[in-house]
Amino acid sequence: MAKDVKKVVLAYSGGLDTSIILKWLGDTYGCDVVTFTADIGQNEDLEPIKNKALKLGIKKENIFVEDLREEFVRDYVFPMFRANAVYEGEYLLGTSIARPLIAKKLVEIAKKTGADAVSHGATGKGNAQVRFELGAYALNPDIKVIAPW
Repeated sequence: MAKDVKKVVLAYSGGLDTSIILKWLGDTYGCDVVTFTADIGQNEDLEPIKNKALKLGIKKENIFVEDLREEFVRDYVFPMFRANAVYEGEYLLGTSIARPLIAKKLVEIAKKTGADAVSHGATGKGNAQVRFELGAYALNPDIKVIAPW
């Protein structure tokens, strides 16, 4: 698969895992890497994440940061509340429900930039990997998903 990937969009948090993955994708696949960071209301300044991507060699035009707060609440959180999707009666599934939206944006950015793959930093230990991958494949069955862990 390494030779098949020309450009990949990475769900990039700026943390250690996705920063390592960012470099690993370029080294392993010899491809261009595009980063996508979603603001879903985590109350975090995202400018340092952009700067970190730049320092790691990502071109400015390949760094995407989008404010998804309104779409997240309208299309994901409100329906979650209406469905009474609360784990063990008290835990709101905000992180879980955000994954399909992030997958949607990864696929949209892949189309916009001509990328043939998407990637994420979720481990196989949790459900986030499944949510990212099924979301991406549902929107584009032909996209490649690179799951390093």
